[in-house]
Amino acid sequence: MADEKSTNEPQGQAEGAGAVPTFLTDPVQQQLPGTPAAPAPAALNNPRADIAALNKLEMHLYAHRYAQTGISSYGSSIDPEAATADRGEAQAILEAEDKELLCSDETGRLLDRLSTMEDLLTDTQVDQVRILKRDRSRLADVPDEVQADFTRLTTEADAVWRRAKVANDWASFEPYLDRIVASMVRIARFRNPNADPYDVWLDDFEHGCDRAFYNNFFNQVKDTVVPLLADIQSRGSRIDRSVIEGRFDVARQWDLARDLMDLEGLDPKVMFLTATEHPFSDALTTNYAIIAAHPYENDVISNVYTMLHEGGHALYECGVDPSFNYTSLAGGTSMGMHEAQSRFFENYVGRSRAYAPTLLAAMAKHFRGQLGRVTANQFYAATNKVEGSLIRTEADELTYPLHIMIRYEIEQMLFSGQCKAADVPRIWADRYKSYLGVTVPDDAHGALQDTHWSGGAFGYFPTYALGGAYGAQIRHQMIAEGLDWEGTLASGDLAPIREWLRRRIWRFGRSRDAADLIKSACGEPFDARYYTDYLSEKFSSLYNL
Repeated sequence: MADEKSTNEPQGQAEGAGAVPTFLTDPVQQQLPGTPAAPAPAALNNPRADIAALNKLEMHLYAHRYAQTGISSYGSSIDPEAATADRGEAQAILEAEDKELLCSDETGRLLDRLSTMEDLLTDTQVDQVRILKRDRSRLADVPDEVQADFTRLTTEADAVWRRAKVANDWASFEPYLDRIVASMVRIARFRNPNADPYDVWLDDFEHGCDRAFYNNFFNQVKDTVVPLLADIQSRGSRIDRSVIEGRFDVARQWDLARDLMDLEGLDPKVMFLTATEHPFSDALTTNYAIIAAHPYENDVISNVYTMLHEGGHALYECGVDPSFNYTSLAGGTSMGMHEAQSRFFENYVGRSRAYAPTLLAAMAKHFRGQLGRVTANQFYAATNKVEGSLIRTEADELTYPLHIMIRYEIEQMLFSGQCKAADVPRIWADRYKSYLGVTVPDDAHGALQDTHWSGGAFGYFPTYALGGAYGAQIRHQMIAEGLDWEGTLASGDLAPIREWLRRRIWRFGRSRDAADLIKSACGEPFDARYYTDYLSEKFSSLYNL
């Protein structure tokens, strides 16, 4: 990687809303201080023109990305149902234009020329070229009509899924799932005919990762979680969760949600909070982030941890060097690293003993009658109670990776042809009974609960567990470097944690891959033992094992 420096700030303008994107600087111009330029070597063609072409390409792609993010984010929140096909058509057109911009022969020649002139480019521009070439490779060999049909299919499927979940109607969604899998297998074969189709998509969400990597990772997690869960169920102390149960006014939960954004350190001037069926977050730039949440009257804890989780995503997006805003380097580098940030604030912060008084006080402010007498210790125990559950997003920290393993195993079966969509509810129910000891009552609480498959996000789920493991290693490194972890959490001021993450993870955007970020931030490659050790220590202590 071109930029492996351990400096305090990336090259370019200082952080701030008015920073000028680094790619707008012209190093060739800087090398010609008013004197005639020597003729450029033929191999370099015209460096100044090529850099200008790179800038123009990035700006066009940025404009499309801004529009596409807005369309996909608001589509599931505020669009009328009848507009689904219209939205899909707009997205298909924008994606086709993206491909035309990125995959034309002219762009290919441009990126090849720029790759030969690294000595004339800034580190940021070198990274731009590398990432653009990677993005191009993911689209170049897929026929336009195949990609457009897939976009239309997933847009329609997402609308069908939303109706199916409410109606508990797997049969209506089932044919869409088979079509999505078949389409994704076909696209993967266009992209890399020599690779396993599922591996192609795993690599999309976490560059460099495949089934071999995840199988090894999940085996390590399973070897820790399964016996620990058995110990808790057989001889662990009892924990009372009733102290946080009841009915909680939804309007006041929205007020609480805004307070939680403040606690996490999100700038209200850049945040848009809205409602949706399945919570999510996204960002258009570092100056515009979106959180979509879903409060439930009978479960205040669900939306509390949704807000902390999605807030972690938003902090990452807003913490990228703002000079990357109009470039291919904007945003998080991978879904694994993104989930590392979301689950870091949800679990390592939000479910910690030291932060419990702060979080409880924020909740009791809005629900004094129900939570005013709950102690911080009661709250900590209740929000960490281990038990098999139906809903992934409401799972405790220990059993959560088992939810992910079930989805990972089913995805492999669908892509290999071992099962079809009609088989999924049965397999789902069997594995929930086997892994978590729970009986799935219906598909709305089973295979219809997540939005990911309706959008074609196969290969995404494993990053949730991987992100949790990244977070454990990051937390360990913070403490090893002297950050007063317990004291910081007890103070309620998360600024030292945010600043560490901004300097070591967030600011780099896509300019560094997740594996490189872990190695540079932690001084060693990724190691799942930090995660398994953390789970063992925390839950053995909580349950007096």
